[in-house]
Amino acid sequence: MERERAVDRLEALVDRVASEPMPVPVREVWAFGDVALGLDPVDRLDVYLTKDVIMGGDADAAAAFEAEYGVKGVGTTVDAAWAEANPDRVRTSDNGYAAPEKCLAAELVEDDEPIHLEVCNAGFEDNVRQRLKGALARDAYEEVLDPRGVCLWVDGERDDEAFDRLREASLAMPTLPAALGMLGADEAAASEAADVLKRRRAEQEGASVRGDMV
Repeated sequence: MERERAVDRLEALVDRVASEPMPVPVREVWAFGDVALGLDPVDRLDVYLTKDVIMGGDADAAAAFEAEYGVKGVGTTVDAAWAEANPDRVRTSDNGYAAPEKCLAAELVEDDEPIHLEVCNAGFEDNVRQRLKGALARDAYEEVLDPRGVCLWVDGERDDEAFDRLREASLAMPTLPAALGMLGADEAAASEAADVLKRRRAEQEGASVRGDMV
């Protein structure tokens, strides 16, 4: 999509997170990858959401929703009021429990949009380091998270300057191998990880989502 349209789409997504009920509480919204690099057009829009857990939970709502729809975890892993208002957007993991990351994707992104969501309980910067550490230990470079990101919204506060800089393509970002090197990857590993991520991105179509726990 054209760069201007990509940033407009980010603004609309942040506006919804800030003003509408979500399946789970969202604490941070980051943009990373192509849009942070200043590319035009933006092949895929990469968005990182930091989610909070639902405190307390609602066992009665969970039982009622499971009885009606056969889905477990509503009221504990995703918000009961949201699920009751949007049963068509409730998505599950393989074990039949409501999956927060998939529910967020269903709420925020259309299936045919070239948007990838990363959803984690940890902040972007912490998860970048954790994912890289694990990837290097296991030679699992597909698990690397591109560290070149910009925070758009955190704890209810929107960073208008970040949106302006995205529109201007004025953020100075290193190459991906250089960015990974700054975080501790050696030259060979950083180069291979960058190649793996490039191949994976080329294979993606439409909307996609990954959930992560740290």
